[in-house]
Amino acid sequence: MNKQKLKQACTMILEAIGEDSNRDGLQKTPERFANMWLELASGYTAEESIRKELTTFAGEDYDEMVVVRDVEFYSLCEHHMLPFVGKVSVGYIPHKKIVGLSKIPRIIEVFARRLQNQERLTMQIADTLTELLDPKGVAVRISAVHQCMTMRGVKKPHAITDTSAVRGTFRSDPRTRAEFFQLIDR
Repeated sequence: MNKQKLKQACTMILEAIGEDSNRDGLQKTPERFANMWLELASGYTAEESIRKELTTFAGEDYDEMVVVRDVEFYSLCEHHMLPFVGKVSVGYIPHKKIVGLSKIPRIIEVFARRLQNQERLTMQIADTLTELLDPKGVAVRISAVHQCMTMRGVKKPHAITDTSAVRGTFRSDPRTRAEFFQLIDR
């Protein structure tokens, strides 16, 4: 990422809306803006490292559902570059290996820290866990509030968007799928 270009872009935005980028309150805004974007878009550079650093363990013949729920996240809508925030719940059924539980939120963060749409984010989490763990199945549900719907456009502040992605036994076995959604909806 190019910090200098981000600073220039901020200055251009300030000038385009009629602000004086040299006034006291705005002099350091381009620097802060650039740093913010470097943080918010850090997922573009982190995917390779999460794949290398993913901690897995022999599954010790554990073949029951593992669920990590209500992992808070924020991302940026690729259409308006406004935040959407919510919670992710992930379930998987191991096949020979399990993942270090802290790695699930790390995977979520990698993909959330990009310009996104919620549907793609849901699939990227499910597909990455499927690829890295080779489990019997993976399920992901995201519930989020989109600022592009709350502060502009239709202005519906209480609208929640839910998406899900199911792979393996979560797709083929309705009982497994139902168990996952019962567990995360408690």
